[in-house]
Amino acid sequence: MKPEAILPESTPATLLFIDDEANILNSLKRLFRPLGYNILIAENGAQALTLLENETVDLVICDMRMPQMTGAEVMEQIRGKWPDVIRILLTGHSDLSSTIAAINRGEIYRYIPKPWDDNEIVLIVRDALERKNLLAEKQRLEALTQQQNETLKELNASLEDKVRQRTEELSCALESLDHAHGQLKKDYFATIHIFSNLMELRRGTMNGHSRRIAELCRNIAQGMGCPETEIQNLEIAAQLHSIGKIGLPDHLLDRPFVELSYDERVQFGKHPLRAAAILMALAPLADAAELIRYHREHYDGIGNSSGLSESAIPLGARILLVASDYESLQEGLIGRSKLAPNLALNMVINARGSRYDPDVVDVFRELVAHAGQHSHAGTEFQLTSGQLREHMLLTRDIMTSNGMLLLLKDSTLNMAHIHEIRKFEQMAGEQLTIHTHSV
Repeated sequence: MKPEAILPESTPATLLFIDDEANILNSLKRLFRPLGYNILIAENGAQALTLLENETVDLVICDMRMPQMTGAEVMEQIRGKWPDVIRILLTGHSDLSSTIAAINRGEIYRYIPKPWDDNEIVLIVRDALERKNLLAEKQRLEALTQQQNETLKELNASLEDKVRQRTEELSCALESLDHAHGQLKKDYFATIHIFSNLMELRRGTMNGHSRRIAELCRNIAQGMGCPETEIQNLEIAAQLHSIGKIGLPDHLLDRPFVELSYDERVQFGKHPLRAAAILMALAPLADAAELIRYHREHYDGIGNSSGLSESAIPLGARILLVASDYESLQEGLIGRSKLAPNLALNMVINARGSRYDPDVVDVFRELVAHAGQHSHAGTEFQLTSGQLREHMLLTRDIMTSNGMLLLLKDSTLNMAHIHEIRKFEQMAGEQLTIHTHSV
């Protein structure tokens, strides 16, 4: 009867046949190769051991009587080096003592007499490999079960500690997130300040113009009880209200407004719309862009291209107009000459109710009258860069002689800041004025 074929596994088993007779090896190959196994052959024990050093073998069928090294001796060495290899002895002799020696020394799985029955030897090999696979799977499952039990034991034993640790990690993460958000917000406003400062450096005659307007806007808005969110949007609008002037020719920026021709005034007057268009694409700046758009509109509505008047004009825009005109009057950007602060204030008051919102002017007038109360609070010291130390808090912006902003007030100094300040002084050849909360 033809031996029953088996389906090869995903990784076919490898069989090693050892016999000094070529016809025996050929017979075994013809029998097992069609069944899907990988076949290796060796003509003696030494050759077999060399193969085992270089190949992964699942099962060995070895003849008992061979020259130089008997099957018992081969099986003993295989058991010592490769104990997982299934060992089957093939013998054509009724030598009981040799068979017993092979069983005892080589711990063979089975012995098969010559001549063999094809069906019987195929079934023996198949059963031996199935047994090996089942044993390996059993060991794998036992190891996995033990590992899972140990893991479960550890989890149960340390669950409370893990919950506590996770809670602490979450708390630290939230604290870190809050810090990162605060730093991001601080960097965001610093970027606005620096960008505003760069615009003013174009001509070098408006150093700190937007920064002073922004501070004045904040004070007026606080005096009118505006929410902090609206105050921040107003500060941003004040810092960036001149961004639309970037594309204007120099001769429009170098002359006071009263000296411009009608066409030049029309061209100049479009800068709020241009600024709003530039900023509107940035979602965080949309509210500030709206204030910039309307910050040149008169309170009484006369001459306003928007058609808005009085309370229809955003409050922040009405505040920005008062603050920007007050600064511009003192800097000679509107009239033919620069006005003293008291004269600039009178100009604003005289336009109360027409150009400016009366409520905004009233708060502004009160604010200017008590300007002293807005001076720097607390103890403040003026230092040189050589006196700076880490963790000092700046009470004023650090500005260069040409109006370039280096560091914002309320910044906490670190060694990188101090190094950059000293490096700038060395390269620029000027000594900076630095105000901090301590010495």
